[in-house]
Amino acid sequence: MHTELSLKLPRLLHTNQVPKVFREQGILFGYRHPRSSATDCIFSLFQMTNETVNIWSHFLPAWYFLWKLLALFYALDIWNDSYAWPFLAYMVMCCIYPLTSSFAHTFSTMSTRARHICYFFDYGALTLYSLGSAVAYSAYIFPEEWINSTFHHYYVSIAVLNTILTTSLSCYSRLGLPYFRYNSGGVERFTEMEQPKFSKAIRTLAFAHPYVYDSIPLFYRLYLCAARSCTDSVIPIHYKHIAFACLTCFLFAMHLPERLAPGLFDYIGHSHQLFHICGIIGTHFQMEALLVDMTDRRELLLASFPAPSFSQTFGTVAVSTTVSLTIIAAFSATLYSMPKFFRKGSKHRD
Repeated sequence: MHTELSLKLPRLLHTNQVPKVFREQGILFGYRHPRSSATDCIFSLFQMTNETVNIWSHFLPAWYFLWKLLALFYALDIWNDSYAWPFLAYMVMCCIYPLTSSFAHTFSTMSTRARHICYFFDYGALTLYSLGSAVAYSAYIFPEEWINSTFHHYYVSIAVLNTILTTSLSCYSRLGLPYFRYNSGGVERFTEMEQPKFSKAIRTLAFAHPYVYDSIPLFYRLYLCAARSCTDSVIPIHYKHIAFACLTCFLFAMHLPERLAPGLFDYIGHSHQLFHICGIIGTHFQMEALLVDMTDRRELLLASFPAPSFSQTFGTVAVSTTVSLTIIAAFSATLYSMPKFFRKGSKHRD
């Protein structure tokens, strides 16, 4: 007897073969089954689908940032130097957000509810990354004129409130206020399916707002630098980060280039892939700029402002993480409190 071992990869579907909530504008083919098993989702990592690059473009950078974080543990006196704690808190968030995104894209096709919950966690991780940026910005990039100002003292506290608002708004953008339209037995409706433009606008605003807020001291510092013709080596790195951040937002909002040529960029080159790649590159430049500022401005900053305590860095992140998880749990519970409806004869269940 001969035993043959074969790996059967999941079958891919056309956009018309998946429910509306799974469809992406301009992407016609390469969809995974909307009721994939966890095993199917894992196997799809090694199959070219319209999500493959999305997954790997965040999974691999997560390990790069982890490597950078571990290198810092060896290079710095972590336990005795509280000046480095904001940067470490920021680096932890740099590891978490791409890893969470990678897992969200991997398992988002297990069901409609799983898709929503996966992206709730994805949005929560992004908002915590924004908070980590604010904690690091407060410690290292504030212009001299604003150090110890009222705005400086309340800067991180407002960033925490932004985290709560952003997590809530981004999760709301997927569900909104649910309602039901009865048609052949009834079908559950969500804001994202019924009002995709409104949903996208809320989500874009939810993530653009904390970035703009976090960057206020950086923008002012760059303005002063331009006015004074300063030659700080870190300034070009900050500009690179801002350029990629703006490009990331543009790609997320505009769905280019696939919107111009539907079907041509199903597997390689669509906007969400470019959005992921530009976001990671922007984070890299942000990390490099913070590292330079942390090193070069140490004496200036410590002479003007005391090094933050553990509660002001990791404590703040821990509290915000708890609140964000609570918000995610509330929206997830809302999903499971909704009755299940099925279209008559539909093969796609929630």
